[in-house]
Amino acid sequence: MPQGWEWIIIGAALFLLFGASRLPQLAKSLGQSRKAFKEGMREAEMEEENAEKGKQIDTKVQTPQINAVNDEELAAEMRRRAEVKQ
Repeated sequence: MPQGWEWIIIGAALFLLFGASRLPQLAKSLGQSRKAFKEGMREAEMEEENAEKGKQIDTKVQTPQINAVNDEELAAEMRRRAEVKQ
């Protein structure tokens, strides 16, 4: 990790590369990028939590039971549904 004079040299090199007017803009854009990254991470965590809650809710729903039906009852039900559909 840089100490003392090393920080001064790094700062001078940045000043020479980017100029006095660009350094504040660079720092501002870095801050905005960091803020956007943190916000994205929070949103991802919230989506993950919501997905887990959705899975918990889905597991509580009862699955429909299939009853044994003879062919005549099935054919009658199909005719009834076809009539309703028309």
